[in-house]
Amino acid sequence: MSGDWRKDRIGSALRGGNPTVLRRLDAGFAVIGDVQFLPGYSVLLVDDPAVRRLSELPRAKRMAFLADMDRLGEAVERACARLDPAFRRVNLEILGNTDPFLHAHVWPRYEWEPAELVGLPVWLYPRERWSEERYALGPRHDTVRAAIGAELDRLARRPGSGPTGDIQPQ
Repeated sequence: MSGDWRKDRIGSALRGGNPTVLRRLDAGFAVIGDVQFLPGYSVLLVDDPAVRRLSELPRAKRMAFLADMDRLGEAVERACARLDPAFRRVNLEILGNTDPFLHAHVWPRYEWEPAELVGLPVWLYPRERWSEERYALGPRHDTVRAAIGAELDRLARRPGSGPTGDIQPQ
């Protein structure tokens, strides 16, 4: 996958041209990560490229973004647990140190990770993992991609969930 969409991830998602988009959510886009050295790695992109920090969102939109992050995290957890018995947990992170727009990382973690890295932040993995072609998103990731998308759909239909993830009175 290559092209201008990487220079404008949110704008291209809004225009329907970002090939990593899994689903449109209430406050953003669930996308599968460009690298997949931890299969299922996903990102939540805010739907306004001018928003740099969570605190810049109005309270309702902020809560919707956090609910979307929760939904994507649960979808990744369910999908990865079903596809790999060595799945351990999901790590959720809002960092903002590199990309200038609000986004949240959803990292699945596995028992098969190197012992010296399994308990550490993903960012401590060797740089090669981020750039080696064998870890680049591609057709071999279609199964995990479809599984996460299906879980996002199931979670959207969960009884008691409103359009922004708020619990509705029964």
